[in-house]
Amino acid sequence: MNTTMQIRIDSSTKSKAKKAFKDMGIDMSSGVKMFLHQVAVDKCMPFVPSTTKTRALRKKWDKEFEWVMKHGKGYASAKEMHSAIMMK
Repeated sequence: MNTTMQIRIDSSTKSKAKKAFKDMGIDMSSGVKMFLHQVAVDKCMPFVPSTTKTRALRKKWDKEFEWVMKHGKGYASAKEMHSAIMMK
């Protein structure tokens, strides 16, 4: 059985989303249905909401991750890692 939803959103966001969906070859209704379906399946947001601050933080984390991958200590197993941590 289908149901109807009503949402309130500012006209600028609606217009931009409508264009983005059109560029993907789908209409607004299909885009919203796909989003809600993905939330229902994954039981979480299908993306990480971002803001300028979030993007800057992500960039910092990515830089730190690159450093760790290049210079960080690696372990052959979880047991080896646990032993190294317990010795500190």
